[in-house]
This record gives sequence, structure tokens and C-alpha cells, in this order.
Amino acid sequence: MDDELRERVEAAAEAAALFNALKHDGDPDVGAIMGPLMGENPAFRPHGDAIPGVVAPVVNDVAGMAESERRERLAAVAPERLAELDADDEADEHVLPDLPNAEEGAVVMRAAPNPNGPWHIGHARMPAVIGTYKERYDGAFICRFDDTDPETKRPDLDAYDAILEDIEYLGFEPDRVIRASDRLETYYDHARELIDRGGAYTCDLPAAEFSELKNAGEPSPNRNTDPDTVREEFEAMVDGEYDAGGMTLRVKTDIEHPNPALRDWVAFRMIDTPHPRETAADYRCWPMLDFQSGIDDHLTGVTHIIRGIDLQDSAKRQRFVYDYFDWEYPEVLHWGHVQLDEYDVDLSTSTIKALIDAGELAGWDDPHAPTIRSVRRRGIRGAALVDSMTELGMSTSDVDLAMSSVYANNRDRVDDDANRYFLVRDREDDPAVELPVVDDASAPDAGHPPRHPDHPDRGDRTIPAGRVVVESSDLPPAGERVWLKGFGCVRHDGDALAFLDADINVVREGDVNVVHWVPVDESLRTLLRTVEGNVRGYAEPAVAAVDVDTVVQFERVGFVRLDTFDAAATDEPDGPDGDEDLVAYYAHP
Repeated sequence: MDDELRERVEAAAEAAALFNALKHDGDPDVGAIMGPLMGENPAFRPHGDAIPGVVAPVVNDVAGMAESERRERLAAVAPERLAELDADDEADEHVLPDLPNAEEGAVVMRAAPNPNGPWHIGHARMPAVIGTYKERYDGAFICRFDDTDPETKRPDLDAYDAILEDIEYLGFEPDRVIRASDRLETYYDHARELIDRGGAYTCDLPAAEFSELKNAGEPSPNRNTDPDTVREEFEAMVDGEYDAGGMTLRVKTDIEHPNPALRDWVAFRMIDTPHPRETAADYRCWPMLDFQSGIDDHLTGVTHIIRGIDLQDSAKRQRFVYDYFDWEYPEVLHWGHVQLDEYDVDLSTSTIKALIDAGELAGWDDPHAPTIRSVRRRGIRGAALVDSMTELGMSTSDVDLAMSSVYANNRDRVDDDANRYFLVRDREDDPAVELPVVDDASAPDAGHPPRHPDHPDRGDRTIPAGRVVVESSDLPPAGERVWLKGFGCVRHDGDALAFLDADINVVREGDVNVVHWVPVDESLRTLLRTVEGNVRGYAEPAVAAVDVDTVVQFERVGFVRLDTFDAAATDEPDGPDGDEDLVAYYAHP
């Protein structure tokens, strides 16, 4: 390497190391900057073996600088990179708008899931945004299970823990976890007080009859029942003396309100279906969500509520109760629904559950399911999902979440850690092909591709040559050459691959294509589960030494999470048939 080139390498390395250190608020790493450095400077590539030795001293110098020195030096050598860094910081800081009337250390927000099943991907938006605001304002994050509907949105006992696991996977921990079904007596006490304040009355009209009166702006004949009778009838509700639908407790609002949905709405109703939780199974008088949620928001000190734009009436209903109690209503922000591309399954807990019950999905973590459990099993990190959700902002319009955004965020997080391996796919329209490698005794016994192109310190893999498997689409016409990565240049002779040489210059000059390959005898029979369907193939033998739950990259295929070795037969649709050596879940390209 001549002096001029060395100076160019040192200058580029210094800018890259300074940028890396400031971006990640830590010391720079040679491996982390080698990839971008080589990618942005094609002239450096022929000297790849010598570059790390030039870069290392520069990185060490930057590691010894204070942050202020790094910023000052980057401003001098690459001011455009400092501007890029500051622009990124500003963008990150303002992805979500500031909360109205928010005080540092005093913000309390809540996620209020109905535990009728594990979460689909759209559910991730609420904890992602609340958790982000909690960190911004040093506030509190409450998870309150709104499980007071044992009939139409019947709780799933497994969902409570499953949802808390999903929140943990996203990188957050609630400061407090509440189950509304534990708090029936609290709601009864507030109903009694509301009755005493003249804000509620018992009503025995059938729902259809009341609805007819309400829509006409006319009151129920029960509306002016004296408080003692109302109190007596409510106690009878609490004691379970009425049949389902036989009596309700209604909040007295404005029977002529322009919005009929706000007129004397139901606060409590009778339900015969027992709650699945034993501690709540004996209750039959259940609060409606707007009453229960409104009471709990006040009692737990919630300062800011985020809810869907379709729930604007909830805040208006609850304000009547707050006015009776002379409480201050929290700040409310509304947003539109999240719509998701890529999946052909609705973002609906009930729809997903029905597909599981019908055997069309293997479970909540099936790769075809648009669920948090599914993307977790595929090896996508929770932080990548959080990044994509917060990037959607707080629009009141429906927003589209492109899974490509999640994949891009995840790629940034896993690429540096994910070692590389080969997988030869055996597809119906592109079957795998077995061919011997023929040589004149000059060919190596094995290929030795690197575990990671940016981390030479991780060493190489060993892939035995001899008889190999390649994808048929990777084979050139007979008589043409191809480069088996990590091994060398071969010529396709029709029934064999003839070794030619290992001169990498033919690749650098663009004369041959580079393909992946595996040995016939020692490869792992692999089932790759994807959103689109299952793909079978053969993974290189080195994968057998990798731990389950590790994310790796199958070169030219994509990032995957290793799920199971020596898979046993299962009842999963299109799942392993019992003879797989490896089951892996596809994350993304």
C-alpha cells in the first residue's frame, strides 16, 4: 500500500470512527466501521488484508478522546457527517410530539388491554409509545387489564401473562399491573356515591325499548326514581337478584344531547356468564368499560390517555362521571388505526383465534400469524418493532405500517452480530442439484468462507468439498464458470463442476457470479418457515454448532432464527415431518 492510499484510508477511518463513537455514545469498534468503510470506498477493497492494520491505530486514537474532542474533530475533518449526526438526533427526538401539559416526573400513562388473547402486531403501538413517553418524561407506565366483560370479550386466562411477556419483549416493564376484575367492590362503591349525588338511576326497560326512547330524546320512566329506591335496586343487582338484561344502572346525562350515544349510558349490567378467574367467578353485576376505565384512570392518577379516534365518545361519556365527582379529566390524545401490509390475516384477536381453533394456524407464534409472538419467534427484536411504531407518530388518520420498516430497523440491530452461513434451498420451481467437484489435485479439500465479512477475528467456517449441492438457478450454462464462495472458481461441465483456481480477481473483475453451496453428505436437512410458506433445503454443517435461538444470516437468503435441531414430527400445518435436522424461522432479507 503506497503512502497516498494509506493517508486516504486513515482519513476515511478517522471520520468513520468519530461518527461511530458519537452515534453510539461509546468507543468505536474496528469491526463495526470496516463494512461501511470498504463499501463506500471501492478502491480500498483490493487491499482488504492490509486495511485493518491501518484502521486499528486510528480507532484507538479516537477511543482516547472525550466526546467534546470527538465532535470538534469531526467538525474539522467531516462536517457533513456531524450535520448528519445532529439531524438524526433531532429526528429521533421529535418522532413523537410532546405531550400537552406534561410535567417532568409527573406523567402517568396506561395501556389497558382486554386479555382475550395474546397481542397482534398492531397492539405493540400502545406500549411502544407509552414506554417511549415514560422514558422522555421520567413518568410511570401502568398496565391495566380491562377484563370486566366475561361474556362478549371473554378473558383468556393465558393472555394475562402472554401480554406481559409481549411488553417485556418490546423492552418495557410496567410500574404497576392491575386487573380490573379484582376491583369490583371499588366500582360498586363509586356507583353508590354516584347514586347519592343524583348521577345514576336503575332502569328495567328492555334495551330495545330504551333505545327507542333515547333516540327520540325522551327519558326512561325510571329516570326520576327516588335515590333510596335506586340504591335498593342497585344493591339487588350487586346481590345477583336480577336475570341477565333484567336491570341496568345508567349514568344520568342529557337525554336531549345532540349525540344519542351520550344519552344516559349504561354503567352496570347483569351478566350470567361466570368470569374465568376464580376470584371473580361469583360476580354477576359488571361495570361497562367506560365506567370502569374512567374510575380507574382517576384512582391511579393517569394524566394522559391515548385511545383510538373511534373511541372519542368514551371520553365524552366519562366526563359526565368526572363532573359529578368534581374530578379533573386527563389529557386525551386520539390516533387512527394501524393497518399492516404483508399478511393475509386480519389484525383481529378473534380472527386469529378462530384460525388457530380451525387448525389453519399452528398457534399464536405461527410465522403466518400477524402477532407479536410470531415476529419474536422469527428473530425480530422488540426494539425494532418499537422503532417502527414510534415512527408512525400520532396521526388521527389510519396509518400503514410496512413490515419493510420493521425489517430495516431489525437489520440495523442484528447485522453486526449475525454470523453468515449457507443454505441451499430445494424449491419446486428451483430444485437443488447435486454435482461432484472434479479437480486435478490442486483444489482444496474444503471451502473457508468467513463467519462475518466485517469481523475477521471470528474466523472462517469449514465446508467440505467433494460432492456438493447448489440451487439449479445458480448453475451457469455448460462450459461457463461460477465461483463457489469461500472455495474457488469452477466450470460447469454438465455433470460435474471442474475446479479451475482460487484467484479472487475473476470475482472482482465481475467475470463470474458468486454462489453459495453445501456438501451433500454433511449438510443439515432444513425446514425454513416463512410468512409465505415453508421452504426446504440444506444448511452447511457448521450451523450444527450454533445455539438454538441464535439469529444468523443465510447468505443471499436472509436473516433467520434457529428454532429446533432434530425436529420431531408435529401437528403443525405444513410443519416438520420428523426427518429435519434443523427448523429455522425466516425473519427478513
